[in-house]
Amino acid sequence: MKSVSISGSPRANVGKTDATALRNAKRVPCVLYGGKEQIHFSVLSADFKNLIYTPNVHTVDLEIGGNKFHAIVQEAQFHPLKDHLMHVDFLEIVAGKPVVMELPVRTSGTSPGVRNGGKLSKKLKTLRAKGLVEKMPDTITIAIDAMEIGHSIRVEDIKVDGLTFLNAPNVTVVAVQVTRVSVEEPKAAAAAPAAAPAAAKAAAPAAAAKAPAKK
Repeated sequence: MKSVSISGSPRANVGKTDATALRNAKRVPCVLYGGKEQIHFSVLSADFKNLIYTPNVHTVDLEIGGNKFHAIVQEAQFHPLKDHLMHVDFLEIVAGKPVVMELPVRTSGTSPGVRNGGKLSKKLKTLRAKGLVEKMPDTITIAIDAMEIGHSIRVEDIKVDGLTFLNAPNVTVVAVQVTRVSVEEPKAAAAAPAAAPAAAKAAAPAAAAKAPAKK
């Protein structure tokens, strides 16, 4: 998994007034926990561009007041109306201690069901996984090469070494759904052979009428 480097400044004061002042200065209040101590700091809003505003997941190399930490984003809070980043919680990575991350779901290959008129439906964009950071992949990639119309893949069907998925096991992740096209095409194909004999019968009397009479 790729890592993003971010530099933060320790907060001298912790409270609503200080947090408001930081946001007015285009900085985001943050906290790092999970290690030996909890650290409050702030980061420039622009520095989250490649960490928060992206579908990809990363670990974070944090530098705070000259000290370095390895962490992941545990939670990001946004303003309910303006969608501004308000606060970020970081979890320090401790060797041998599992973490929980939201991993993006992607598909690979081409579904024969889709080629036959079905529709590929991605029910979940991410999967919540628990495991050691070194076991975490960049994405959960699902092969759909064998998926016909009506087939689906659930959380319980996905196996990744070293990871436990925390979503409900019976939740569908990817499915190939029936569409109007996939239903109408087989009907049209079935009707074609039946229409051929009928056309042949209709043509027979006409052919007989055109045939010259025998002397």
